[in-house]
Amino acid sequence: MSFDQNVDFLQMMFMHILMTAGPLLSVALGIGLFIGIIQAATSINEMTLSFVPKLVVVLVVFGLLSGYMLNTLSGYFAFTFDQIVAMQ
Repeated sequence: MSFDQNVDFLQMMFMHILMTAGPLLSVALGIGLFIGIIQAATSINEMTLSFVPKLVVVLVVFGLLSGYMLNTLSGYFAFTFDQIVAMQ
């Protein structure tokens, strides 16, 4: 296996990580930012006020995107295992 092929595999892996975890992380960031702005505007500094809505929204988004995430990761691992078999 050449160095360029290893770099291509790593690049593909990082893209799959971004495509899988990116939506969840961006939703958590957006909700946290929105709630932080509301807390700053109203001077309410309660930790559960920022944690509970973020948890609920992230769980709902995770439920909605779980099929996509499973397909993405399954395809990547099938490709990876095919490449391992092809090396032998």
